[in-house]
Amino acid sequence: MAEVRYQEASRIYPGTEEPAVNQLNLDIGDGELLVLVGPSGSGKSTALRMLAGLETVNMGSIWINEVDVTLKPPQDRDIAMVFQNYALYPSMTVGDNMGFALKQQKVPKAERAERVAEAARILDLTEYLDRKPKNLSGGQRQRVAMGRAIVRQPQVFLMDEPLSNLDAKLRVQTRTELADLQARLGVTTVYVTHDQVEAMTMGHRVAVLNFGVLQQVDAPKTLYAAPANKFVAGFIGSPAMNLFDAENVDGKPGIAGVAVPINDAVAAALKGQSLDKVSVGVRPEHLTLGTAGIEGEVTVVEELGSESFVHVRTDHRGEATNIVVRDRGETQTARGDRVKIDFDGPLHVFGEDGQRVTA
Repeated sequence: MAEVRYQEASRIYPGTEEPAVNQLNLDIGDGELLVLVGPSGSGKSTALRMLAGLETVNMGSIWINEVDVTLKPPQDRDIAMVFQNYALYPSMTVGDNMGFALKQQKVPKAERAERVAEAARILDLTEYLDRKPKNLSGGQRQRVAMGRAIVRQPQVFLMDEPLSNLDAKLRVQTRTELADLQARLGVTTVYVTHDQVEAMTMGHRVAVLNFGVLQQVDAPKTLYAAPANKFVAGFIGSPAMNLFDAENVDGKPGIAGVAVPINDAVAAALKGQSLDKVSVGVRPEHLTLGTAGIEGEVTVVEELGSESFVHVRTDHRGEATNIVVRDRGETQTARGDRVKIDFDGPLHVFGEDGQRVTA
């Protein structure tokens, strides 16, 4: 078991001026599954590789269980890493692949066999121990890669987009299995993904990075309900939050000529800021199609069975703007309809600096 701490940790690649990871401060609790998420180039994989010892920490430090590992080689950090490419030896059986690292460490054969058998039992791989990787499905190969990490009994698991090579259905199934496995093992795990749905469904907490800077770290529900800034608001959620540079409508922030219903405390907090430099966000499920509100024309209806997402084009600040509204599964709305959009839930307001305005 282990706690992990990034302390002002930065990585600057040779020939570049901007850090790939910039003064990262992040504490990861014992037994926690923390997900690092962000768009391509956000620094999430670099941060993971810094913890693994595969990237140099140019400034700051990294600690595991109150031990400074910043300058320690990877083999001395007591971590196990699972990559997106399974990196299995094709000529070895599943059992030999899983026990290879233990063999290199000169772990006695009997103990090695016992640890491999236990990992295979946990991962439901017992019947495949004598097979070669080529005779396994993608999901089974991923479990073998996990088994290879488990048998080492490390302090920390590091996972770098381990499900990205799987098809959509298998990916959903395997992420559920991984989350359950981590909960049963209780090993501190740092998990990198670009898929924010994966992040939200797996992580005890989620850390959002952008251009190497930590934007917010919180429980998934908190990230969704109270994003710290415009970037997090737009990145977390599928479909994404509707975000607008506000208009000044009768002294209140507005969208397409309609004032948004913000409470008095938020209005007071906005006092002194230019309202047309404020941003307003609202999630698709907090909008309804009704008889009042923002007017527009339906351009696309995405019917997903249990729900539909209606895309509406409206005129906002003199430009065509798209708004996404979540409607019931059997929506009566069709392309070309003229509709009105009303507010039916919390609004998010971001100030001139892009930070969330709170009451």
